[in-house]
Amino acid sequence: MKKSLNTTLVYVLSILGLLCCCVGGLGLFLSGPAYLIANKKIKNAEENPDNYEGSVSAMSTAKTVALIILIINVIYLFYTIYVVTTGDFSEFQKEFEKAMEEMNQST
Repeated sequence: MKKSLNTTLVYVLSILGLLCCCVGGLGLFLSGPAYLIANKKIKNAEENPDNYEGSVSAMSTAKTVALIILIINVIYLFYTIYVVTTGDFSEFQKEFEKAMEEMNQST
């Protein structure tokens, strides 16, 4: 019985990782495993091509998407760490609260 190179899991984890990157780069925990899964499946399919069915190029594309989203998450994580350590977070929070008050007053 041949194993399938199903790219759905890699794409789902990658897209969820992209959505979670706005939460301090925490999408790293979703896009990282997506990249590792895609990389492992590609290596296994290249070593034993008779045991797998499906397109290796499709899995390679999924791996590229996961890598790009992983890089975005790492950059955003470093940015979040920078903002928290330099104290700019309190200023950001004050501006956000001011904007929320202005929005509440206008309605």
